[in-house]
Amino acid sequence: MSPELQAIALGKVLVAVILGGIIGWEREKAHKVAGLRTHMFISGSAAIFVLLSIEFTEFFQNTMPADSFRADPVRVIHAIIVGVSFIGAGMIIQNEKRDRVVNLTTAASVMFTAATGIAVALGAYIFAVGVAVMALVINHSLKSIEHKLPSTDSDLTKPNGE
Repeated sequence: MSPELQAIALGKVLVAVILGGIIGWEREKAHKVAGLRTHMFISGSAAIFVLLSIEFTEFFQNTMPADSFRADPVRVIHAIIVGVSFIGAGMIIQNEKRDRVVNLTTAASVMFTAATGIAVALGAYIFAVGVAVMALVINHSLKSIEHKLPSTDSDLTKPNGE
């Protein structure tokens, strides 16, 4: 990879990390199991994996005979989803109270953060910024509305226990 392409890739990872930080900021303020740094790493990692898969695909296509190499970029995105889901599952089952599900929103925000990193890596900056803002609105602004809604005993999550 040329120095220019490496600088561009590094810039994309930086944007992904910043957007992940925006999403993680609210989780950090709410003292959840995954906060600012976790979200930054998840978003940045997703961007790195996608960028490297693009680079490796181009490298192998240029150095190997055309019929000996097949690239499927969807596999990389699938692997990111599986890895982040594993991390999210760990957050969910890491609770002390066995009578309700906790940390589900934080696990979902980590998945959302990974998708944001993928979007940045693919150059969809406006989309990535938009979804990061959406995550902030979902996590921060909707909490006050959620607390005002009536709850039932059948709810899996409670407003304070997440």
